[in-house]
Amino acid sequence: MSTKHSKAAGKFLQNKKQAAWHDETLWLVRAKRDKLSKSVPEWEELREAACATKLYSNSHLDELLLEFESNARANGAHVYWAKDAEEYCNIIYTILSQHGVKHFIKSKSMLAEECELNPFLESKGIEVVESDLGERILQLMHLKPSHIVLPAIHIKREQVGELFEKEMGTEKGNSDPTYLTHAARKNLREKFIHAEAAMTGANFAVASTGEVVVCTNEGNADMGTSQPKLQIAAFGMEKIVPDRRSLGIFTRLLARSATGQPITTYTTHYRKPREGGELHIIIVDNGRSNILADREHVKTLNCIRCGACMNTCPVYRRSGGYSYTYFIPGPIGINLGMLKAPLHYYDNVSACSLCHSCSNVCPAKVDLAEQIYLWRQKLGQLGKADEKKKIMSSGMAAIMNRPWAFNTAMHMAPWGMQLLKAAGLTWGGDRNMPDFAKESFNDMWKKGNVK
Repeated sequence: MSTKHSKAAGKFLQNKKQAAWHDETLWLVRAKRDKLSKSVPEWEELREAACATKLYSNSHLDELLLEFESNARANGAHVYWAKDAEEYCNIIYTILSQHGVKHFIKSKSMLAEECELNPFLESKGIEVVESDLGERILQLMHLKPSHIVLPAIHIKREQVGELFEKEMGTEKGNSDPTYLTHAARKNLREKFIHAEAAMTGANFAVASTGEVVVCTNEGNADMGTSQPKLQIAAFGMEKIVPDRRSLGIFTRLLARSATGQPITTYTTHYRKPREGGELHIIIVDNGRSNILADREHVKTLNCIRCGACMNTCPVYRRSGGYSYTYFIPGPIGINLGMLKAPLHYYDNVSACSLCHSCSNVCPAKVDLAEQIYLWRQKLGQLGKADEKKKIMSSGMAAIMNRPWAFNTAMHMAPWGMQLLKAAGLTWGGDRNMPDFAKESFNDMWKKGNVK
């Protein structure tokens, strides 16, 4: 098994203060999620409904996507189908080039990250500006998102202050969040005004109405689309929901799970082009149909990209998003990376304690931990299993299956541990070897000391 993640995590943990802050901040979001979820009596029923709706939608994609296309065209939108990232990027570039677009503003989209849209358009001479504040900060820093909802969660305000001082001429040493937010929006205002085209992703696409729905807190997605007459929306085909009644299930779950708030500040329905303008909608596959055919991992398509699994994951919180090699980190990223290219992203499979916290908080009941366990069992077939661990597992199985061997090992363990400690060995590099109890449970039981 690869050690890429553990080595990258080690670098992240070198800044202990930053690492602790990252852990505490994300756990705070998880705690807010718990508080709000418990305020909704039907919370578990909503999760069951979300799971059932996604399973239905994904098993009826052929019907629902065609229904969406028909209704979207009736609304006056242009609809395209992209089989992969290359087609997705080329469709967008063709639309922009036909309209002579040189200044392009887009809101946060993990699909755009997945398909590497920004570098593609920039190579064609088109200026791409991220409108989401977190994404904009990372864009100016030339960094990728480290979280799918809180992309710049790892960046401290002091770092933002230094960045804005350099890029926007803000006051030296001023890292007040309100001041920096105002500065960013003043800078973006010019981009909003002069952009010739705007793009959004989609949190959901409603088949019965042919509309795309975008959920945001800043309103910058709406600001981006308010001025240009040319608008593009793109979504992965698993974002489809049958109707607005189904949509209501997910809007009740999304914000509570993602950021611990009752609802997003802005829930925008893009249905028709503005007067005198154009609306272009792109439906993207890019490997999703392959996931649909995988019975063991099909529930991965239930994901609504809320990031709850990252907020709760003890490994993600303590290792950071950049310790993962796939562009989406955390439990959902482990699974998506393996489905995309297992020989390339298998190193992430070790970044999991199998605590099942991710499965427990997922609003659409994606069996994240269970799937990661399955991937671990397949490492041998992929030729990526760690031979040392295989030998250790075989040895443990041999001991565990024989009571006499287990009891003998338990009696010898305290002395063995002392020898390891005397040799200077540590557990994981940052922890000392534990001390064994003077008496085993079995010994205490035989003596009648267990009440």
